[in-house]
Amino acid sequence: MLFKEYRIFVKMTTLTVNIADKKTEKAIKAVLDALELDYSIAHHPAATEKPLNKSEKKIYSRLERTAEEIKLFKDGRIELQDANEFLNEL
Repeated sequence: MLFKEYRIFVKMTTLTVNIADKKTEKAIKAVLDALELDYSIAHHPAATEKPLNKSEKKIYSRLERTAEEIKLFKDGRIELQDANEFLNEL
């Protein structure tokens, strides 16, 4: 009698969730346990905040202004300069 080997292939998905507090972590773990899902936990050191230096503040301010201009353009409240006009100014 010959036996054939059968294999079952299961497609797996990896989900990465960043959780900032213990209460939420506990709730997520409870849900995963209830669904009988395998999971692993990797703890990362807390991010440390430091004040922005002068150049970082300048860049941040420019990014904020740019984001606001894009929003105004999308809302149809301002017109943006054509790229060719911008290059001609340089």
